[in-house]
Amino acid sequence: MPNDSDRRNLRPLSLHVPEPRFRPGDVVDFNDFEIPAAGSVDRPAIDADPSAMTGHAYTLVRVLDDEGRAIGPWDPKLSPERLIRMLRHMALTRAYDDRMYRAQRQGKTSFYMKCTGEEATAIGAAYALAGDDMVFPSYRQQGILIARDWPLIDMMYQVYSNKGDRLKGRQMPIMYSARDASFFSISGNLATQYPQAVGFAMASAAKGDTRIAAAWCGEGSTAEGDFHSAMTFASVYRAPVILNVINNQWAISSFSGFAGAEATTFAARAVGYGIAGLRVDGNDALAVYAATEWAAERARNNYGPTLIEHFTYRSEGHSTSDDPTKYRSAEEKVKWPLGDPIARLKQHLILIGAWDEDRQAAMDVEVAEEVRAAQKEAEKLGILADGLKQPFDSMFEDVFEEMPWHLKEQRDQMTAEREAAGI
Repeated sequence: MPNDSDRRNLRPLSLHVPEPRFRPGDVVDFNDFEIPAAGSVDRPAIDADPSAMTGHAYTLVRVLDDEGRAIGPWDPKLSPERLIRMLRHMALTRAYDDRMYRAQRQGKTSFYMKCTGEEATAIGAAYALAGDDMVFPSYRQQGILIARDWPLIDMMYQVYSNKGDRLKGRQMPIMYSARDASFFSISGNLATQYPQAVGFAMASAAKGDTRIAAAWCGEGSTAEGDFHSAMTFASVYRAPVILNVINNQWAISSFSGFAGAEATTFAARAVGYGIAGLRVDGNDALAVYAATEWAAERARNNYGPTLIEHFTYRSEGHSTSDDPTKYRSAEEKVKWPLGDPIARLKQHLILIGAWDEDRQAAMDVEVAEEVRAAQKEAEKLGILADGLKQPFDSMFEDVFEEMPWHLKEQRDQMTAEREAAGI
């Protein structure tokens, strides 16, 4: 043990505080970004031992190259018709986001979160999963519901908390729940859906069912304890689950370095747990589809879980309560080197002769009108700004199968007090 005189000769300790590459007003230059060539990453067998595919956690699975060609072993070789449907669902998701964002700015609802630039991470994955596979989303996976053809009007009812809201105004706007779509309730508490997804997958395996589970969280949520608990259980019990991490570079006003991005990739979280890990170009819908398809096949054949990091970019604010101009350069979203997922899939379809700019323009008008018409109908049942749309006594319902005496007593007391006050 050093004495005081020895300690005087030691260099003082210093604390490392992560810093983003660019701040507001900075010129953005991504030229030093190391992006593996499309098609350069091998596709392991679905029964590959995780220890033999460690490198897949440190590279980037890509299918579409800069010209829009689909190349390499991960090319899922989807039909043009299927790709066009995927493109339409991505465009519909973006149109839905744009209109609901404007609705919030108009005071019709209190809160909204867009997934602009991240549509492929939800749509591509949804297309690769079975329709009854249980999904445990975070709050930027509205595209899964849209890809599963859930009615836009029902989603809008929830955003407005109006008379049509099946959740009776009990959830924040955008925290959807759709059991018939195998879409688990969204929670505002970060990473809670991870152990829930693993638990569902374990139960499915224990019962000898065929349904697998998939969960999503942001890269910042990998710092939560729930994330690591889920990883432990998934590894130990080889749960048939796909654990998706959406690395969109930014959490709430803080960049990914605070969650560990400076030290390693988020896919590398899988290595320490003995789980298969893939790092994927999240703006490449074909790569997202292919990685999800691989992980789903692995899970269905009892080879265990997969962690997929979707490397993408949040081009908008974290939510309508956030102003990204306060903490990042405005140039980032236009100079992001992996481009826009909708533009890239469109480019591919045009290249193979299945699409053109005129049809794209017509589709954009069509989806915008579809969203506008749904909004018009949804608002007939009210908007959040109009006030409470559910009966007051509904707050006591749906907790127990049969309402216990003390809740009945509280309900009756509340009703009597409101009547006495003339409310």
